[in-house]
Amino acid sequence: MIRVVLVDDQPLLRSGFRALLDLEDDIEVVGEAADGDEGLTLIRTELPDVALVDIQMPVMDGIATTRRIAADPSLAGVHVVMLTNYGMDEYVFDALRAGAAGFLVKDIVPEDFLHAVRVAARGDALLAPSITRKLIDRYVTQPPSARTGGGLEELTGREREAVALAAQGLSNDDIAGRMVISPSTAKTHINRAMAKLGVRDRAQLVVRAYESGLVTPRTF
Repeated sequence: MIRVVLVDDQPLLRSGFRALLDLEDDIEVVGEAADGDEGLTLIRTELPDVALVDIQMPVMDGIATTRRIAADPSLAGVHVVMLTNYGMDEYVFDALRAGAAGFLVKDIVPEDFLHAVRVAARGDALLAPSITRKLIDRYVTQPPSARTGGGLEELTGREREAVALAAQGLSNDDIAGRMVISPSTAKTHINRAMAKLGVRDRAQLVVRAYESGLVTPRTF
């Protein structure tokens, strides 16, 4: 059973998402909150698999809430998915760096919304091509000196290859096909890279790949 917490200051939106989730046999909404502070308390109590968190909220916004979740070892199993009205707003990059596993636009169709919750619960990143492009554009405009090494020198060649493919938005199955290995081996490469780099999920692994310069526009 996938346990979900909804954190958004719009009651109507929370009700709509909850109505969709409650129809699914494998998903349970274990609580709702109207702001980040209330949401953080609820998340610490319920320990959900997925927290759907609005970016812009009163008291404490979604980015600050996500940052506190990521900093709490007891919440390592909570995957934060940010809710945004636009999908390409100015907070995307900051939210990923804070520890968000990905993004959902609030007008998403129900089938994609339910799929996204399940993907997040598995620990996979929810990075649409448009958001991937935003990250790339962010680094294209930076001078080389603004980029850091990112610690990728600790990775093996195959792990670096897997990380580069993950940063392009590929799933484990897609990575396996590109690298001519099994999906389980692809997953192992990704998990080992995450452990070596000290990142909590694939979204932060993607950010680290951009920061290090491993992924550039020429990669695509």
